[in-house]
This record gives sequence, C-alpha cells and structure tokens, in this order.
Amino acid sequence: MNFHNTKLSAFWDTLRTSYWFVPMLMAIGSVALWAVLYNLDTQMESSYVRRLGWIYTGGPEGAREVLAVIAGSMITVAGVVFSITIVALTLASQQFGPFLLRNFMRDAGNQIVLGTFIATFIFCLLTLRTVRGTDTVNFVPQLSVTAGVLLALLSLGVLIYFIHHVSAFIQASNIISVVSRDLEEAIDRLFPEKLGHGAEYLRAEEQWEIPERFEAESGPITVRECGYIKAIDNDALLGAAREHDVVIRLMKRPGDFVAGNDVIAMVWPAAEVNDSVARAINDSFVIGAQRTATQDAEFVVSQIVEVAVRALSPGINDPFTAVICIDHLGAGLRRLAGRAIPSPLRYDDDKTLRIIAHPMTFADMVAAAFDQIRHYGRANATVTRRLLETIASIAPHIRREEDRSALLRQSEMIERGSREGIAEEEDCREVRKLYRAAREALHAERITV
Repeated sequence: MNFHNTKLSAFWDTLRTSYWFVPMLMAIGSVALWAVLYNLDTQMESSYVRRLGWIYTGGPEGAREVLAVIAGSMITVAGVVFSITIVALTLASQQFGPFLLRNFMRDAGNQIVLGTFIATFIFCLLTLRTVRGTDTVNFVPQLSVTAGVLLALLSLGVLIYFIHHVSAFIQASNIISVVSRDLEEAIDRLFPEKLGHGAEYLRAEEQWEIPERFEAESGPITVRECGYIKAIDNDALLGAAREHDVVIRLMKRPGDFVAGNDVIAMVWPAAEVNDSVARAINDSFVIGAQRTATQDAEFVVSQIVEVAVRALSPGINDPFTAVICIDHLGAGLRRLAGRAIPSPLRYDDDKTLRIIAHPMTFADMVAAAFDQIRHYGRANATVTRRLLETIASIAPHIRREEDRSALLRQSEMIERGSREGIAEEEDCREVRKLYRAAREALHAERITV
C-alpha cells in the first residue's frame, strides 16, 4: 500500500463514519435531478404531457400547495429522524460503550434515510420556486411536481424502514454481529496468507539478520503529532530507508497512542539521523483522534470486549450478552489461527534489511480478547465455562507453538481465577473439567500437528 493509498484509506474510513457525507451526496443528486427534469419541463409540450396519465396536470396553485406540503413534512420528518438517531446513539453509548458509536454512525441505512428526507426537501424547494401563475405567465413544471410526489411516497417507505432498522440495529446480538464481520474483514485484510497444516512461523531464525550493535548504534525518531496511529505506510517507509541507506525499527504500531516526544522509531546507524529522515518517517504515520480498523485488528476486538465487560458490570448483569461476545471472539481467533503472521523483517529489492516492524501476533489478539472478560467474569460460572469451551474450540486450528502457549496460559489463568471467584463447589468442578478438556485439546493438537 503506497502513501497515497494509505492516506486515502484512512480518509475513506473517516468519511464512512461521518453522518454528513452520504446525505450531502444525496442532496447534490437531488439538485442534479431537479436540473434535468426542469430542463425537460421547459422543452416538452403540455399536450404531450397530458397524454401521460400518471403525470401531474394541475394548475400552479395546486402545484404550489403540493410542493409546500411535501417540503414542510420532509423537513419535519428529518428533524424527527435526527432526534431518534440521537436517542439511539445515547442508548447505544450507555449500553454498549462509546466504541460502538462509530458503527452506528457508519451504518449506510441510517445515512441514506436522513439523506432521502433532505434530498426530497431540497428538490421540492427548488421546484416550488419555478412554478409561475400570473396573468401574463403560467408555467407548471409537471414532470418535476410528479417527481416530488414520487419522492414523497419513497420517503414514506424509507421512514417505515428506518423505524424497523433502528429498533433491530440496537439489539445486542445484531450489533455484535456487525462488529464481528468487521473483525473478519480486518483479519482477511491484515493477515491474507493462509497456513498449511503444520506450517510454522520461524521468527527466531530471522533474528540473526538484525545488526548486532543495533541497540547501541541506533538513534531515536520522535513523533511530531498527538493522537492514535491509524495506519503506517510501509512502502513509503521502505523507500525512505533505502534512500538514506538505514535500517528503521518501528517502536509503535497501529492502535498505539503517541504524544509529546514519544519515540516511534529507531534508526541505524545513528549518524544518518537528520531532519530529512525524521520527516520521512513521521510522514509515513497516519495519526488521528480515534483508532480505526484500517490496520488495527485489535481495535475491533476491543469493541466486542467492551460490550462483554459492560454486560458483566453489576449495573447491567447480563452474562448472556457476554457469552455472545465470547462466541464471536472465538470465531475471529479461529480464523486468525490459520493465517500466517507477517514477518517483522522487511527487505528492499536488493534483499537488504530495511525495516524491523512491530506486528500484531496471535498471542496479542488472545490477550486482547480474553484478559478483561476473564478478569470481570471470574465470579460468573457461565462466562468462565464459555471461555474454556471457546479455547477448546480454537485448539484444532492452532499451527504455531507460541499460539498454543498463549491459549494454555489463558486457560490456566481462567481456571485459577475461578477458584477465587466462584463459591459453589459444583460449578468449580465443572470448570475444572472444562479446563482439563481444553488442555487435552491443546496438547492433542500438539501431538497430531
């Protein structure tokens, strides 16, 4: 992904999560539609139009009244839709957390609904100003008035859809499914290569290629902005490293927060560090006020985890929603377990090491998915059992030893936490039984791989 594509991808994600972009496009489309129909109205003869039974053939007063009623009702309904949207956003924020708001705002259905009412209002307003009914001039844009009526009927159907869509979208199972699809897309985008059975990621064998005195002879590059790293342009970074004949080690990755003089990269050798190198490296980082899923799969995991943690809070006490979240997290981890983790070492066309990246690993994703749920659900037998069942379901998909170790570590902490959090002995025995089953599944997979 080159620099322009990285910037464009981040900008497109910002547009997708904005509530003005689609309505603005639809408003512009309504102006274009009015211009086309008005031009046809001025060129078509009235006698020909009257032969079309579905075209409006009333006088100027009737046309004004129809258009005024439609325009007034559309702007009123648009205000109601906006109010309902604000209420839905408030409820979603309270129940699911602020992370999920971007999914609601990104939803194309909500944006199209608001855009439909705004577009209809603008179209009718523009058509209304072209109606003439005086002693000397009598002009009714019959095609435009007919289109306004059709848009009003369409808007009525859109209103019915909106009421159903909002009530369905804010249900926990539906919104978790939406985020789960985002997680699948992020995994497919960031980890595109699939592993064969028994394939391993030999990270240890690559480490010898890092310069021996890298730590002692490298110089720091500090960040020039404040915010979350949304994306890193690897191609631009590789080009800068080759141009200046240096090796760049990234100290941050997408999703990390940077501010002040945080070190985002180390450059070897330090003698080559200058303003040009610092500027090129900083320009390769796309930094914004919010995390996005452009290159940050952990952010999508955090969205699902936030719903689960809120569901486990004493004020809500909804373990069933937490179980749904665990199921979707397990599905994402099973998908990731079969993917190759990108190597941290990046080379130029001459096979010279240029970048030492800081990639997301399966163990990082496991920790992001289970740590908080394990902590806040340790006293809930249902949640604890489902965590262990999920780990056992991931085991057959494991292909790397470090991935297996990460799941074993999680299962041990889950079982140990249950001993401290669950008081009922029968529940504890069931947890220990599932813990043994999870370990056996992981060890059995180690034998068969």
